[in-house]
Amino acid sequence: MSAQEIYDQLTEHIRKTGYLKSTMALLEWDQQTQLPNAGHAYRAEQIMSLAGLIHQREVDPQVGQWLNELAESDLANDRHSITGSTIHEVKRQFEKKAKLPQSLVESLAKATSLGQRIWVESRKADDFKKFAPQLKEIFRLKREEADAIGHDNCRYDVLLDDFEPGAKTSEIEATLQNLRAELVPLVKAISESSAEIPVEIVQREFPIDIQRELGIAAAQAIGFDFERGRLDVTAHPFCTTLGPKDIRITTRYNKNHFNGAFFGTLHEAGHGIYEQGLDVEQFGLPSGTYCSLGIHESQSRLWENLVGRSWGFWKYFYPQAQQKYSSLSNVSIEQFYAAINHSAPSLIRVEADEATYDLHIIIRFELEKALLDDELSVDDLPGAWNEKYQQYLGVQPDSDARGCMQDVHWSAGLVGYFPTYSLGNICASQFFAHADSELGNLEERFEQGEFASLKHWLNTHIHALGSRYRSSELVEKVVGQPLNHEKLVDHLTTKFGKIYLLSA
Repeated sequence: MSAQEIYDQLTEHIRKTGYLKSTMALLEWDQQTQLPNAGHAYRAEQIMSLAGLIHQREVDPQVGQWLNELAESDLANDRHSITGSTIHEVKRQFEKKAKLPQSLVESLAKATSLGQRIWVESRKADDFKKFAPQLKEIFRLKREEADAIGHDNCRYDVLLDDFEPGAKTSEIEATLQNLRAELVPLVKAISESSAEIPVEIVQREFPIDIQRELGIAAAQAIGFDFERGRLDVTAHPFCTTLGPKDIRITTRYNKNHFNGAFFGTLHEAGHGIYEQGLDVEQFGLPSGTYCSLGIHESQSRLWENLVGRSWGFWKYFYPQAQQKYSSLSNVSIEQFYAAINHSAPSLIRVEADEATYDLHIIIRFELEKALLDDELSVDDLPGAWNEKYQQYLGVQPDSDARGCMQDVHWSAGLVGYFPTYSLGNICASQFFAHADSELGNLEERFEQGEFASLKHWLNTHIHALGSRYRSSELVEKVVGQPLNHEKLVDHLTTKFGKIYLLSA
């Protein structure tokens, strides 16, 4: 049998496994948006069973045999080609997942399915003690997972690799420390500014039906295709892919808070645009799969902040907002722009401004690493969370619901995910600056409602490549420089320097 015939058998097997993964994603989407409360126990059993079937196919000995035969073939020579990236990445995943007992995979699937429902109920009741036992079980299983795969005395490396392949905890730690050193004085200068920002503007009444209408209009304007996607409501916004032409995004609404739903919708639309920009013909294979969560977050944060919170965007979009909301009829664009970009230490990550956002991420990174390493007990998490918020942001949560229970990630077993948000911010600033230099003044394009050129640039330079490159390689390929936080700091310093009248 030729190498090409073996490769075709391998990819056919992967695609069929992908059908099961898509079914799992559909069940999980339904669980977060539509499932009646009484259905969660049975749904957990469904998800556990599917996870077991998927794992069986992923570690099938036949897959290992195909990969061994292909590893020395010409098809594997170019690591960045479609065939080469498929062989190398599938082999890497195969060797990692083959170390996991099926019983552990199934236990994790069930624990996190139940965990998400318990999290929703506990958060609503502001009852951390109800959530704590399930969180303990999830972290116990994640430690078991890391130990089964193996590590050099750093469990976090193993889990981080699920979201940012090849990255090391020490590298992430250094990146976040360097970023924190730049952000702390900026946040301090903003807090000491005498500029008066009319933040009450975005706290007026904004009817939810109009928020939905405006959010959809904005998502369409930047390029999210609703023929291949939809928007729904959930407790914690997310984007999921059910198939190459079925991308689901979600948001949540508060009638007295404009920023949450609007920018949350843009954020998830950014994720969706990335998924819609992947190679449909390679769906399920590495060349048709996103590069990493850091790169994924770069796309959502780029559209949410560098586009959605820009002056040019609102120069174009504000007349539509004024037409929809009577509460904005007497508000100038200058006042509105300042209000949506108001910066102040706050409690809720997804509602945080650009300047303080990464401090929220650093807190979560440090806490989840301590939980994973058994340096912090789950029972002590609320107190440790509150201490870090006081230390880094100068604020303390008034409840656990607005504190350590505000994010869905840990209940879903997504340990190692949080650093990718900050990596996304850094990458987004580098990508945007490079696109701006190649395309011309993007701000002027936004003022005319022209977002297609930026979307096309991202489709071409990032989306179409899938995961043929590691994230660090992709950044260097696209912008000609390694990952560096300077562009992000420059952007934040310039933007908030103007808004808050800061000296250079």
